[in-house]
Amino acid sequence: MYVKSRMTANPYTIAFNSPINEVIELMREHDLKRVPVVDGEKVVGVLTHSDLQKVSPTKATTLSIYELNYLLSKTKVSDAMTKNAITISPDALLEEAALIMRENRIGTLPVVDNNKIVGIITESDIFDAFIELLGFRDEGSRITVEALDVPGALADIAEIFESFNSNITHVGTYRHDDGKSDVVIRTNSIVTDELEKKLEEHGYKILHILKNVK
Repeated sequence: MYVKSRMTANPYTIAFNSPINEVIELMREHDLKRVPVVDGEKVVGVLTHSDLQKVSPTKATTLSIYELNYLLSKTKVSDAMTKNAITISPDALLEEAALIMRENRIGTLPVVDNNKIVGIITESDIFDAFIELLGFRDEGSRITVEALDVPGALADIAEIFESFNSNITHVGTYRHDDGKSDVVIRTNSIVTDELEKKLEEHGYKILHILKNVK
């Protein structure tokens, strides 16, 4: 799965030399948590709610509303933004985006193609992709089995499902250090008693079963 398949295309942006009150209004109007900052079409930073708090007067201020507005109008986006924003290509894998976010402890990446911003991807987009990848919302059964981490194990499990005409719609594996893996299989079948019995006959331990009926 690629970044371009999960990103928000054509995101709202703000110019680096705009007054800070303009981006405050933009974020409030469109319920945005972060906004890429641009110089022309080039991304030069990212502005978040946390960045805004650093340059906003505290609630204990004695300034009047007129003084506050004047102060904000003189503060530029470039004064508050996080500079040197880390970006990613739309053709990068979603796993790359997740790894970059994790290693840099950030929640968003501007998506750049040929030095032009084309989208934005957030940690929420990646969470949604993970849920979709394992089909958690889909109708059917989620069966987790313990299997040896050896060549042919998945093929053998798939043959068992095929023998019951049970379609595998999603699959994931969690490897352990003991030479075994938890294999999470989602099928559109609801009644799986005989299938479970067959898996156990082939030496696969059933660890967990979850049914999702809509």
